Amino acid sequence: MFSCKKTDNNSAVTQVDFYILSDSNASDRYRLACRIADKAHAAGRRVVIHTGSAEEAKHVNRLLWTFQEQSFIPHGLLGQCETEITPVLVGNAEQAHEEHDVLINLAMEVPTFFSRFDRLAECVDNEEVARTASRERYRFYRDRGYPLSLHDIA
Repeated sequence: MFSCKKTDNNSAVTQVDFYILSDSNASDRYRLACRIADKAHAAGRRVVIHTGSAEEAKHVNRLLWTFQEQSFIPHGLLGQCETEITPVLVGNAEQAHEEHDVLINLAMEVPTFFSRFDRLAECVDNEEVARTASRERYRFYRDRGYPLSLHDIA
């Protein structure tokens, strides 16, 4: 799933990865975001999960506590935790000013600040509105020359 290689962002552009859940996968993009955050955190990466609303942020925050019995991901809501010591932040990532190198986007639009991050993970599930919005984001990144990768998640 998530490649753990750290890049030097001083000269590199943001790598954009689309993680696409298969039609047969019963999971949703929120659980997928948790899986990616777990893998990135295990690799020593600092992560921001960007959501489109405060309600989504609270949902993801709760999910990070329960999505996997065998692991704990130290995390907190942006604006409600000490960002410099919290490796995984959840909320409107525009507020994240500490050094985090992986951005997981759950919002429907392209985050205007995504280029501050080494990696951007776009989570795509089978919800039609979200899938359509992800296609538009893909075209945005492609048209601007960002390196893109597609990952089908069974």
